[in-house]
Amino acid sequence: MAGVLHMHSAGPDMERNDPEAGQRQAVALLSDARTHGPGEGAAVERIDTHAARVFMAGDRAYKMKRAVTYPFFDYGTLSQRLDACQAELVLNRRTAPDLYLGVGGLVRRENGGVTLVDDAPVAADGGPDASVVEYLVTMRRFPQSALLDRMAADGALTGAIMRDLAGVIAAFHDAAEPRPGAPGAEEMADLARTNIKAMRAHGALFDADAVDRLEAASQTALAAGSGLIDRRRDAGYIRHCHGDLHLRNIVMLDGRPVPFDCVEFGDRIAVTDVLYDLAFLLMDLEHRRLRGLANILFNRYLDLTGDLAGLSLLPLFMSVRAGIRAHLTASAAAGQADAATAASMRAEAAAYLELANRLLDPPSAGLVAIGGLSGTGKTTLAHALAPVLGPAPGAVVLRSDVLRKHLAGTRETQRLPESFYTPEHSARTYAEMAGRAGLVLEGRHSVVCDGVYARPDERRAVEAVARAAGASFSGLWLVADQAVALARVARRRDDASDATADVLRRQAAYDLGDMRWEVIPAGGDPQQTVAIARRHVENARS
Repeated sequence: MAGVLHMHSAGPDMERNDPEAGQRQAVALLSDARTHGPGEGAAVERIDTHAARVFMAGDRAYKMKRAVTYPFFDYGTLSQRLDACQAELVLNRRTAPDLYLGVGGLVRRENGGVTLVDDAPVAADGGPDASVVEYLVTMRRFPQSALLDRMAADGALTGAIMRDLAGVIAAFHDAAEPRPGAPGAEEMADLARTNIKAMRAHGALFDADAVDRLEAASQTALAAGSGLIDRRRDAGYIRHCHGDLHLRNIVMLDGRPVPFDCVEFGDRIAVTDVLYDLAFLLMDLEHRRLRGLANILFNRYLDLTGDLAGLSLLPLFMSVRAGIRAHLTASAAAGQADAATAASMRAEAAAYLELANRLLDPPSAGLVAIGGLSGTGKTTLAHALAPVLGPAPGAVVLRSDVLRKHLAGTRETQRLPESFYTPEHSARTYAEMAGRAGLVLEGRHSVVCDGVYARPDERRAVEAVARAAGASFSGLWLVADQAVALARVARRRDDASDATADVLRRQAAYDLGDMRWEVIPAGGDPQQTVAIARRHVENARS
């Protein structure tokens, strides 16, 4: 139970005359362990940001909006802060219902004391109640070590977490409210212009030539992509998203990644293309040199959503996100009292600018097809190659086993009857893979096609996709001893492949025809196979 402290209360008149009075009192109260009740310990943990202060004690965290005004939001009055707290509660319960408990507050009592409550009263008209010193978002407390940015720093993020997170984000985007009346390309252009203006306002901190290059490259990308942005808006891809989706705003709760702390202050930032929402997280992983994890997240999201048509916008979206982080980090550095911390943040701001430019100057796209009988390690190689191919966050992986299940309308791990493995079904599967590969290349991203490709006509068809797109092509054929392949197939669990030992033995009798793809031994160390394959791919691109 929260404690009751006797302290001079900031009344409504004081709030009007001195807007900071209630805030100063609230900070003092929330910093005092006695406010949080007996048994909560001697210290209250506190985190300050440009927009809020969070006080943590016991099993609760209380988030207080700061009485500040920025171009994107205004928390200057208690009424505005109440509205913001209520909006934060509603919007964040979309992804984290167990984390957001209510709109609490510091409430004056008739005896002159102030009490911390999890649910604070509001006036009959919906405005602030006269008894409330400050409104707060009441949250379930979690260990800071459970934040994904901390886990990334500790090397604790895994591919499994990324796959789970992709599922959470895809489901959230699917359920998010479409906004067909949003500004679309106009808003993206304004964000890009704002980035350049803000960087130049920091003077010598950012290299002037680098800022000029970013401005020119952004304008070129906007000119090429504006029509697509608006078409995607009209098709329902601009939705009320999270708006601030990066690793620090995702926490592992009960073994599941949970996004929280979305943008609640109006529509300008949170109402956006779903790929721009995802782009913040992909950019964050890229900035942290975690391309492999970004590629896993990216591919799983695409598997679940099928959203391949917007890929050409991803370099622009990620670059704008990096540009925003550049000037916000520079602003935060300017407010640091510690010289070493300020210098480190200025260096990070410059690194974000470098990343923003690099994202708009990506490597050329290409198609890599990986064939081989079951158990030769095609999928392992595909996912190892994908992060190093083409624009960030790497290549799209298309797997025939997954597409066959998609076309059948079943779960990836649900076994199909043999009737789905007729030549007709296989032809449909490979045609679907070729079509999707062409769409990826049209979006100027690289693609890896993973399938048996035992028939010469299947191999010719995928080669033709690359030629039609003017993209480089690498065909890799993996071979392994049957004993090795049988052992690999036997070890599979929860996999999209339906291959069995009997299937593998039948495949051994296939007539492969004229094999013109690079034959790579794949029965030994997977890393050696990857190294050989990378050399072949690099030679094909040069």
